[in-house]
This record gives sequence, structure tokens and C-alpha cells, in this order.
Amino acid sequence: MKFIRSNFAPIIIVCALIALQSCKAKKLVQKPAPPAPVTQPAAPAQQTQQATAPAQQPVEQPAPPAPKPDYNFSNIQFEFNSSVLKTDSYPVLDKAASNMKIDPSVKFNLSGYASIEGTDEHNMMLSEDRANSVKVYLINSGVSSTQLTATGYGTSSPIGDNSTEDGRALNRRVEMRKAN
Repeated sequence: MKFIRSNFAPIIIVCALIALQSCKAKKLVQKPAPPAPVTQPAAPAQQTQQATAPAQQPVEQPAPPAPKPDYNFSNIQFEFNSSVLKTDSYPVLDKAASNMKIDPSVKFNLSGYASIEGTDEHNMMLSEDRANSVKVYLINSGVSSTQLTATGYGTSSPIGDNSTEDGRALNRRVEMRKAN
């Protein structure tokens, strides 16, 4: 039994070293640079002029300007009596967050609204909660909190007819606009 114990420990150490060597990350090999662009041969008349003219350095094109941010955001819709973001709102909010982060000096207003169902007090609180849930999502996406102002407006400014369910669904929203 002592023989097994005394030989077992070195065998485990050797196995561990072999496993460690095989688990090391491979070194990344740098890819070769792409080949230089091939230029078309000039016409014979131009070749004689080029032979006598001094060699000219190729002119580098300036980098294209950075894309301007798109501040036309879609309204974020909510379910009845809820301030929880719908999962189909995430792509719109992600796009809005990436555009908002381009220029941190630009301020945005988040305006929350509710449909006509419920009391005025409840709808006011619900619209504020909706605006704040959008604000929290944008802040968690990297937008500065100083850029965002969230306000609830209750049932004011409906964009749909409150007598139909489709119209009420349109009125349960948060609008994101660039502050003037």
C-alpha cells in the first residue's frame, strides 16, 4: 500500500503538468497585409509623358466624415396598466442609445403617456413610471443620465382614438425627442 501511495502522487503531478501544457492558448499569428492595389497600365501617349514627368506621390483620400446621429426615434409602446418594457422595444432602444452616445452634449426629453382607462392619478403615475423605465434602460445602455429628462403626462396628447382598443394601445407610449 505504501508503494502505491508513494508513486501515486508523482503520477498525478506529471498528469497535471501534461494537461496544463495541452491547455495553453495558442499564439495568434498575425495575418499578412493585403496586397497593394493593382493599377491599370496607362495608354502609350500617357506613358511618354509620365516617363519625362517627375514621379508624383499618390494623394490620400480624407476619411469619410462620421455618420450624423439619427434622432428620429420610434415611440416605445407598453401593455395595458404596465410600465414594463416590451421585448420588441429593445432594438429601438438600443439604436436610440447608440445614437445618443455619439454626442453627449445633446439633451433628450422622454415623455410618458397613458390611455384613458383608470383614474387621472393612476394614469399620471403610470406615465411617469413608463418614462422612467425607458430612462433606466438607456442609462444602463451607457447614455449619461444628464442627457435625459423623464416626464409623465398622463392621458394628455393622445395619438389614437381612446374609444377603440387599437387607439388606446397607441396612447400607451413613451416618446423620445431631442430637447430644443
